[in-house]
Amino acid sequence: MPENTPRPDAALAPERVPSTYTGSMRVSGIETPGPRPTHGHDGTPHVLTPSAIVGIAVLGLATFFAITTELMPVGLLSTMSADLGVSESRMGIVVTVYALAVALLALPLTWATARVPRKAVLVATLGGYTASNLIVALAPNFELVCVGRVVGGVAHALFFSVASAYATRIVPPRLAGRAIAFVYSGSSLGFVLGVPVATTVGDHLGWRSAVFAVAIASAVLAVVAVVFLPAVRGESSPHLGSVTAWARSGLLAVVVADLLLFAGHYVVYTYIGPYLVTAGLGEDAVAPALLVLGVTGIVGLLTAGAFVDRAPRQTLVAAVAVMAVALAALPFVHDSLVGTFVVAGLWVAANGTTGTLFMAAAIRTGGVSPDIAGALVNAGSNVGIAGGAALGAQVFGIGGLGLGALPFAAAVVVGASLVVVVLARRGFPTTGHTQTTLSTSNLRTITSSVSVVTESIATVQAARTGSVPAGPAVRGGRRPR
Repeated sequence: MPENTPRPDAALAPERVPSTYTGSMRVSGIETPGPRPTHGHDGTPHVLTPSAIVGIAVLGLATFFAITTELMPVGLLSTMSADLGVSESRMGIVVTVYALAVALLALPLTWATARVPRKAVLVATLGGYTASNLIVALAPNFELVCVGRVVGGVAHALFFSVASAYATRIVPPRLAGRAIAFVYSGSSLGFVLGVPVATTVGDHLGWRSAVFAVAIASAVLAVVAVVFLPAVRGESSPHLGSVTAWARSGLLAVVVADLLLFAGHYVVYTYIGPYLVTAGLGEDAVAPALLVLGVTGIVGLLTAGAFVDRAPRQTLVAAVAVMAVALAALPFVHDSLVGTFVVAGLWVAANGTTGTLFMAAAIRTGGVSPDIAGALVNAGSNVGIAGGAALGAQVFGIGGLGLGALPFAAAVVVGASLVVVVLARRGFPTTGHTQTTLSTSNLRTITSSVSVVTESIATVQAARTGSVPAGPAVRGGRRPR
């Protein structure tokens, strides 16, 4: 790890606060006001460097393509099954094998590569996404498509275990939580833009063209990461801990709560298209409706970024409670399409906060190395996704109940997650890390980072569609000279 790079545990764990911490100080478990120095041990100012800005932007883009790779088959399932000559139900296996690979391999792969420089691991995962999409795009049969998806699952098992911890190592401690939130913005953009764009390309040019385009974009981003991503060393002595240690530190409670929340969410979200149709939405309007719901998820993500360093427990309790109540309320507004959209929007917006908050909570427990914490949350999330989809299928098949019973089942599971969050005060402490002010320079750099991400996404979309994006510098159909 570079000499001037803050350690993630110092940035996040309230029990081990270095002199660089800009909030209040904790002494013998009691929080007391303390000085707010603006320099680290070596005199390095607590500001975002250009290298950190570019690094966070690259990580955000990488997350965008990771989510697009993971969920792309959902939108292309019908065309893929027709082309490969298999049923849609069997084609769904390509989603299952991906999630299983992540759930089984996240922890062992992260542990095995813990000493490897983080940049090399990150670039390798982007290479894995590239290989996965190329295999799928060129596969002559269903079996080889599954092989390609397993390759993607292996890359995914490492990527999300490393990316969040990577972000905390290249920014000042006071911005660590917000760095995680920015990286997770790529996930939301993947939901909102990546999957719909890939589906549209697949509908017009064929599913192989869509998958191939994502493969090329992933390869280009891997080269960008090699050139621009700041170097971060691996752990000299990675700390795995044990189940007992995970429980004692609160990490196990974080993983269990995260697993339950993902399971509850996907009980309904797996069947959100049919659910909206039965509420009165036209089948041809499902894709735009999902786009609208995805935007509400981004609102939740921005909320998480604002409070993850100041009131993480309170924000998470409120978000999970809103999810549970909204899910339980869905059946009561099912006769109204507008009411269904309003309640579903609250549910998805609240869910948008949780990814950042759970990942930050896991790293903050300090029970294991940050990458290991990320691996455990990554694995738990994918077990929850698979379990939630399976539970939803079982509830859906109950005679006489069908779709109408899904929200109630989901609310029960999310409610169980809320109980864990409320009771596990060690995993979800009350006091967060405060940043009293956000300087104008930091605001400018964060804004410029968002611009980098959005302009890059526009470029990728233009490459897919063959059009020229109209950026902010284009006025009246002319480009400035």
